[in-house]
Amino acid sequence: MTTEVKGRIHSTENFGTVDGPGVRFVIFSQGCRMRCQFCHNPDTWKIDDPKASFRSADDVLAEAMKYQSYWGEKGGITVSGGEPLLQLDFLLDLFKKAKAKGIHTTIDTCGKPFTREEPFFSKFEELMNYTDLLLFDIKHIDNEEHKKLTSLGNENILEMANYLSEIHKPVWIRHVLVPFRSDYDEYLIRLDNFIKTLDNVDKVEILPYHTMGKYKWDEMGLKYPLEGIQPPTDDRVENAKKLLHVSDYQGYLTR
Repeated sequence: MTTEVKGRIHSTENFGTVDGPGVRFVIFSQGCRMRCQFCHNPDTWKIDDPKASFRSADDVLAEAMKYQSYWGEKGGITVSGGEPLLQLDFLLDLFKKAKAKGIHTTIDTCGKPFTREEPFFSKFEELMNYTDLLLFDIKHIDNEEHKKLTSLGNENILEMANYLSEIHKPVWIRHVLVPFRSDYDEYLIRLDNFIKTLDNVDKVEILPYHTMGKYKWDEMGLKYPLEGIQPPTDDRVENAKKLLHVSDYQGYLTR
């Protein structure tokens, strides 16, 4: 008799339009080890938060399919976070069952849990067989600046990006543009050079930093580390788009 795999779920959203192609049912997993200064969901950090729900893949999938009529040809489910890759067993169960029903599957990840060590790597390899797309967040290209911005380094994140390129798994690269942190031409050019080494990038997106999640820091009694820093100007966003050559990545239009 097998034990039912359950995931720690923070919340769900039934009409996501910025979480992959088409309209998505979005599952926000609970737990993340990074502490991004710009995080707008710090309430998803604590892995064993008692407010999270323990839910089976069957339960989550049944809820998602109530909204299937809205998905169109390109929609489906996206697992975001928190950090989904902290819950590989749940993801595997969910995505196997979703693909059996012909549902498009997407993971929104920062890649930090990635390692080629076992038992993670074999499970991750198997998970990729049931994953159609990854929204891959590269927070900062410089390792030391990445540590300042997120509390952890980026070596294994870039290694995961390279691995996904090796297996030709489609990704959308996402980069949050933060003034006085990542919004420097030097770093954007380095990021552009790195992305050019990958052959699986269907889309590159600049996500301008915003302060809409600051109230959660306040509610949780946390000091907001970017106090006083305003979102980037339109000119700086356009500059980042040019330096990262976002218009060159059009693969998402044909999948």
